[in-house]
Amino acid sequence: MAKGWESKSVEALAGVFDVRPGALERNIPDSATLDRLRQKETMLLSRTRIVTDLKSAQNPRYRELLSRMLADLDVKLAAL
Repeated sequence: MAKGWESKSVEALAGVFDVRPGALERNIPDSATLDRLRQKETMLLSRTRIVTDLKSAQNPRYRELLSRMLADLDVKLAAL
């Protein structure tokens, strides 16, 4: 029974992953796309940190700075 279960799981994995020759090259995005994705993820992480800091900030000048940073990030994200 263990052999049957094992072969079924291997078949299921083969169905999930494209194991045909040349499939790997088709699934890899180009370097420009990867750079844009990394840049967007970095901006989203920065935005999350700024929003968290903004919620807990007490100093009005620091809150204003965070608000400006947040607005700037939103503009950059919209441009992507």
